[in-house]
Amino acid sequence: MANPWTGEVTLTIDGEPRVMKLTLGALAELEAGLAAGSLIEMVERFEGGQVSARDVLALIVAGLRGGGWQGAQADLMTAEIEGGPTAATRAAGELLRRAFAVDG
Repeated sequence: MANPWTGEVTLTIDGEPRVMKLTLGALAELEAGLAAGSLIEMVERFEGGQVSARDVLALIVAGLRGGGWQGAQADLMTAEIEGGPTAATRAAGELLRRAFAVDG
């Protein structure tokens, strides 16, 4: 089960609940792979409702890796995500929110 106080989010993939977390290493990997060039640009796209499927997938992969997953992006191409693209987008947005939340 995910611990929201530590930035974790759960997403069920192929029937298995997976804990995701944007660790510093996962964020660095995400930033390196972004077409936009920075995490701030990605956050702004989410806030403005201009997020792409590529953004969502990149965030989920980074979050899964931060949660200890050893897979690759290609492994998710045929995966069944409970709740579909809407749930995936919500989980990706929640990952960003929790990763950059300020205490207090």
